[in-house]
Amino acid sequence: MATASIFSTDSTHLFNSSPPIIGKLSPSNFNSVRSTVTFSRKTLTPIRFSSSPADHSPAAAITSPTVEGIATRSKTSLKSRLQGGETLYGMFLLSFSPTLAEIAAHSGYDYVVVDMEHGHGGIPEALDCIRALNAAGVAAVLRLPENCPTWAKKALDLGPQGIMFPMIESRKDATKAVSYCRFPPEGIRGSAHTVVRASKYGIDEGYLGNYADELLIMCQVESAEGVKKADEIAAVDGVDCVQMGPLDLSASIGYLWDPGHKKVREMMRRAEKAVLTSDPAKGGAYLSGFAMPHDGPAAIRERGYNMVAGAVDIGLFRNAAAEDVRRFKMGLVNESDGEDSLDNGKDVDDEKYWSE
Repeated sequence: MATASIFSTDSTHLFNSSPPIIGKLSPSNFNSVRSTVTFSRKTLTPIRFSSSPADHSPAAAITSPTVEGIATRSKTSLKSRLQGGETLYGMFLLSFSPTLAEIAAHSGYDYVVVDMEHGHGGIPEALDCIRALNAAGVAAVLRLPENCPTWAKKALDLGPQGIMFPMIESRKDATKAVSYCRFPPEGIRGSAHTVVRASKYGIDEGYLGNYADELLIMCQVESAEGVKKADEIAAVDGVDCVQMGPLDLSASIGYLWDPGHKKVREMMRRAEKAVLTSDPAKGGAYLSGFAMPHDGPAAIRERGYNMVAGAVDIGLFRNAAAEDVRRFKMGLVNESDGEDSLDNGKDVDDEKYWSE
């Protein structure tokens, strides 16, 4: 006699050869049991949660469920915050350290770009960093090593809020990048949405209907050719943000060692103007960029940038470590000259010890 299985997700296959959970069924009680014991995929659907658009804290993701219990999309995604007029501040993560990712998140950055173009890590390492950022309530953006469908597919399946394509130089390049992010027929993204992390491994049944609304697609303009076509790139349907790349841009026009050169700045302003004159509400794009020693975060923000990356984790640690060593070495020099820098009280009064 066939027996029932709780593992069936289709009520039409309720009675199969799986281990019994209600015992043997006889012809006399088969129909009565079948009418009362049913299992379906719908019984596995979790209650969805919505968050307040005014609250961007990690706790905002855990609020009261909607009355209907139906999935509602996040009001605190990067894209929705940009649409709400916010200027977002972020950093780049090249170390692929989940610990540094957590520190960045808890420090208050709005987003962190996990950099697979110049960082040493790949998909597994990026996943660890995304999990750390998600747990701390901060959005992750993945920068790809190159503009290709394979990298885009693997990155998108991890479920980042944003994806950044390097070295976009034309409308064609930008159009291809967008197509890599869209499922057919709008694009060519490979589909495994029933099992990948982006859809909560298939638990988020609203994923296919909403993924395009939540994903921030960023295209980098970082060459002289890209600057010439910046207006066309910004106008491509699906391109949400144009990310300026000052170092590669300076290299492309012969000033690798001088990104602050007048000609480089002129090229930057040209591209910035092309993007800023576009209207994101009418098919244009937001403007994003890196802070540089000669062009700090405040200056970038004042020029109208919507997203500002003010730091790189490797650079922050390098600077802090080099300064720490310098201060110690200088202290030894001062002591040898009869000046005890620790006894004069200046260092102790001005800064707390790291353990306090």
